[in-house]
Amino acid sequence: MAAPVIAAPAPVASGDSPDNGRYRSALTLLASLFFMWGFITVINNTLLPHLRSVFDLSYTQTTLIESVWFIAYFVASIPSAKLIERIGYQRSLVVGLVIMAAGALGMIVAARIPSYGVTLFALFVIASGITLLQVAANPYVAVVGKPETASSRLNLVQAFNSLGATLAPLFGGYLILGRSTSGTAAAGAAALTPAQRLADAQSVQLPYLIVAVVLVVLAVVIARSPLPAMGAATKRNAKAERANHSLWSHRNLIFGIPAIFIYLIAEIGVGNLFINFISQPEIGSTTHEQASHYLFLLWGGMMVGRFVGSYLMQRIPAEHVLAAASIGACVVMLIATFATGHVAMWALISVGLFHSIMFPTIFTLGIRGLGPLTEEGSGLLIMAIAGGALVIVQGKLADMYGLQNSFLLTAACELYVLFYAVWGCRVSAEVAAQEAV
Repeated sequence: MAAPVIAAPAPVASGDSPDNGRYRSALTLLASLFFMWGFITVINNTLLPHLRSVFDLSYTQTTLIESVWFIAYFVASIPSAKLIERIGYQRSLVVGLVIMAAGALGMIVAARIPSYGVTLFALFVIASGITLLQVAANPYVAVVGKPETASSRLNLVQAFNSLGATLAPLFGGYLILGRSTSGTAAAGAAALTPAQRLADAQSVQLPYLIVAVVLVVLAVVIARSPLPAMGAATKRNAKAERANHSLWSHRNLIFGIPAIFIYLIAEIGVGNLFINFISQPEIGSTTHEQASHYLFLLWGGMMVGRFVGSYLMQRIPAEHVLAAASIGACVVMLIATFATGHVAMWALISVGLFHSIMFPTIFTLGIRGLGPLTEEGSGLLIMAIAGGALVIVQGKLADMYGLQNSFLLTAACELYVLFYAVWGCRVSAEVAAQEAV
């Protein structure tokens, strides 16, 4: 999943900058943070079908797990900003990693009991730590290096986020699904015995112990690293200047906020229910472990799509690329809903290519023309990431009308993105007139 972009402080002046070696060292550490939260977020895609079998959950209860994850983004974002203001960016990075490690250890406790409630709490803690990292790490990327290459650095660390998301299904498939009875059982196999459920629940302990150790080591490394000082942040525009502008006059922002919110429902719904969908007898007839290998292709497609989209947008207006992607996504989701067998399976896999450019493109179009209100508008778009919590709606639809039919919700989400690309993202006439003056 794409990491949100936030308004960054002014880069460190070249005269105060560390040498190129320090830049490269610091950027490597920052890239590792993007990799880790992309990796840990997508582990959920292999964890959810595992927990569904262990706790015998409905689709509603299964998707509630991911809803709790994204509720953390909404709840923890403001406290994270206040913490950064109080203790600084570098210490906040360390605190975020420690919080994530604590949540990973909580997953081990939940597996030993085992407990669905403790699992939800532990995942909420991990997501809260990731939220703090998201808020603290992005500004560092902007200052670690020459100002003229800031955009290049941001794209680089976003690629590492995608790399983590691409590799996570292989890790989860091997260490979680591949070491459990439910993960290696044939589709439609008999229900697990209590002893098998307990053994499956405890298979989560090793992978989360590995994650916790890596996070603690990374926290120690960052705490001891001489990262460049942040320098003075760009001052907010004067209150009197901002008073002459209104967020409500920017149509591209007003429609962009629900576009981010609705898109997240689509992306998270596909990722969370992917393994259950692929493993169905009428679709792929695979085990959960085998289905996780196809999940690797879904997230890999998103990584490839970002590079392709970046190239295309150098020659084609971003809104046109977004419109084409939303049409493609809607078409393949309809195929996934109404087709069967490998046709439906590959249709769902291919949606990653179309989803890849949606978040950053909607975000960029949403803040276009905001001028002195860019900071406020960016904050509202970031808060809209909480839309991922509504994946529980698709879980409820899957319980009521069937898993395959629930993807009609995803297709509907793509239509709103198309609306935004065609009309909603246009800068209001009065704003365009002001810019022309």
